[in-house]
Formats: sequence, C-alpha cells, structure tokens
Amino acid sequence: MPSSSLGDQVYEQIVAFIARDGLPPHSRLPSESALAERFGASRPVVRQALARLRAEGRVYARQGAGNFVGEPAPLSGVTFGSLQSIPDIRALLDFRSVLEGETAARAALCKDRGLLHAITAKRRLFDAAVAQGRPAIDEDIAFHRAIAEAGGNRFFVLTMAALEEQFRYAVKLVRELSPQPRQDRARDVRAEHKAIDEAIAAGDAKAARAAMDRHLRGGMARLFGA
Repeated sequence: MPSSSLGDQVYEQIVAFIARDGLPPHSRLPSESALAERFGASRPVVRQALARLRAEGRVYARQGAGNFVGEPAPLSGVTFGSLQSIPDIRALLDFRSVLEGETAARAALCKDRGLLHAITAKRRLFDAAVAQGRPAIDEDIAFHRAIAEAGGNRFFVLTMAALEEQFRYAVKLVRELSPQPRQDRARDVRAEHKAIDEAIAAGDAKAARAAMDRHLRGGMARLFGA
C-alpha cells in the first residue's frame, strides 16, 4: 500500500533525524507540520510514523506539548547476562566482528549524507576525547552506534543496545589488561576508526567490512596477544 510505504519512509527518516542530530532523551521533536514539511509528506503519514515510534518507545507524547524522544531501550525480552570468563570475552569480540562487519558494509551503501556525516562526527569526538586523556568509552560506543544507525536495519541497532553493557566491559578490559602502551593503543584505534570511516564514506562495502573486522580483531590481539 502506498500510504504504508510512505509511513515506513517517514518512520526511517525520523529515526535518522534523531540519530543524526544526536537528540538526547526527552528532547522535543518538531511539530507534525514541521516534520511533514521537512520530509515532504502529509500530516496523516507523519502521524502514522509517530504512532509506530511511540509504540516502540522511541518517542512519547505529552498532551498539549507534542512529541519527545524516548529513552533508548535494549532489545525487548533479550538479555545476555554478564561476561563470566575469558572465553566469554573472546566469544563477544568474535560476535562483534561478525555483527559490526555487516553493519559497516551496509553503512557503506547508505545514501543519507547526514547519517554518514554523523559517523565522521562521532569519530572526531572520540579522537578529541582521547587527545584530552579522557577514557572515551562513551565516544567509542557512539561511533559504533552511528555506523549501525547508518546500516538501515533497526534490529542491528537494538542488538547492539542490548549488548552495550557487555561491549563497555570488554572495551574497559582491553584497555586495562592490554600489554600495549596506552599511547600506541590509542594511535592504533584511532587509525582503525579512520579506516572504517573512510571506507564507509567511499561507499566501499567490502573495504568497510574488512576495516571493521581488523579493528575488532585488533582488540582481541591487544588483549590476548597475536
């Protein structure tokens, strides 16, 4: 049905708009009229998209005040538990390589320049945090999340959200236990992020997948050795 197709398109555009502009939870969205004008759609189609977003918890409404960005939620009904052992850490990093290699490849096929610019912006925020001597774990996760958002499949994004606690712990562990000097490790990670970003920006899915795989398997090497 055409209206359903338009509703899906506007839904994806609103999701991308929230991600691209980095709107935090509880930020007010533009009015229905403004969204309709922005995306070239009718107000009924915008309402349909917003209804879907509200049903998923991505957006909520306040009577008389409009629509607001919801709190990010993990994949409903799915929990992965805490990491229990070294084999668990290896398995997680291996899983990330498979999952995020695909998200990077799909991001390279993205035509939304805003989403692609968001990847570069998050990479630069990570670089700045590292240069300032901050842990930059949040910035690291945000870079990977931006790639998933550009991949165009919300289930990749939701799976990563459900695993964020484990991702955060694994990154922290690599940094604490790696025998590689901190400056060398930071240099390598920044170079790996840049290679991923550049491959995605160039629209080279194969190179993006390979760059992400090198990055995440590099994390395994930094923790466990070659």
